[in-house]
Amino acid sequence: MNRFGPSTLPQAAVAEPALMPDQDQRQQVMHLPRWHIILLDDDDHSYEYVIEMVMQLFGHSLERAFQMAVEVDSEGRVIVDTTTRERALLKQEQIHAYGPDPLIPRCRGSMTAVLEPADA
Repeated sequence: MNRFGPSTLPQAAVAEPALMPDQDQRQQVMHLPRWHIILLDDDDHSYEYVIEMVMQLFGHSLERAFQMAVEVDSEGRVIVDTTTRERALLKQEQIHAYGPDPLIPRCRGSMTAVLEPADA
């Protein structure tokens, strides 16, 4: 009953919500493989360069960027991000195009990054 009196709509005009199976039952979700972007150490780039680059390209905080600079210096490599292959390729290109370190006169170019499957 509504405020105007008994409902006069025919039963067929009242739509019942259709029951949909859960998304998981209708299709399996495909997960894209994840890739590590690994920055490699060299002697031609300063901590300042590494910190600025990972903050600018990956949005890491100053504290996290400093930790990464220490790790790449001490371990020879550091994972700067884990993402889809397409984004990893883009970020690798951005690292390779970042340019030389102005604080190191002998520096002639960007740092090097490699990609590795995260699930390996």
